[in-house]
Amino acid sequence: MKLFFHGGGCGDSCCLRVQDLSVKIGSDQILSGVDLHVHCGQLVALIGPNGAGKSTFLKAILGQVDHDGVIAFSSPGQRDRRPRIGYVPQSPTFDPGDPVTVADLFACCMSKRPAFLGLSKAMRKTVLACLERVHGEDLIDQRVGTLSGGELQRVLLALALEPLPNILILDEPLSGVDVEGIGMLMDMLDEIRKTYDLSILMTTHYLSTLEKYADQVVLIDHTVLAQGTPSEVLSSLAFAQVFHRKGGV
Repeated sequence: MKLFFHGGGCGDSCCLRVQDLSVKIGSDQILSGVDLHVHCGQLVALIGPNGAGKSTFLKAILGQVDHDGVIAFSSPGQRDRRPRIGYVPQSPTFDPGDPVTVADLFACCMSKRPAFLGLSKAMRKTVLACLERVHGEDLIDQRVGTLSGGELQRVLLALALEPLPNILILDEPLSGVDVEGIGMLMDMLDEIRKTYDLSILMTTHYLSTLEKYADQVVLIDHTVLAQGTPSEVLSSLAFAQVFHRKGGV
């Protein structure tokens, strides 16, 4: 992963800095000259039309695509270690007929013990503690394929939070979640970032959530066109031009 540590510029707080990041895939320039600065405890929303490079930007931070430029992380207590990154991918699907339960999913991800042997008492206690972070203890024995969109996001979020990361990256976490669930999920993310003082970087098409929850909004269309508070970005000329040209989000 091309994620480096730097020593200054953020005082005693931790931060993520992206400087002049560019991604080229084949002959296509997906991203060019992207800059971003995120402090711990902040929720930063990436917005832009489909095909703007938002998911590619997240993959660059995750080390999943080659890039030019600098991605750097600093934390007063972790000068010599890589940052922990939690990640929830976009719209994972599970077969409704699959017998795998939430407990089985955690066992596969967190334990060397085969899931078909069942959870040990210690592992079940650990899974319940993970689900407690997202108020989802009651989901432990439900089959993954039968979960609602909001319930599935809570389970995946609980997985991404173990161990607790420095940066939580979410690719369209509100996709497939109903209106009531969107508010609940955003309230939960707000609670998590304040409780654990971690950075949240998420892509979203749900612009109505930004004013209440986001510290920063970044408008991307292959490069950064606008960046600032939700009101600054949503009222910008760049926002009006992009979404008028593209015909909406």
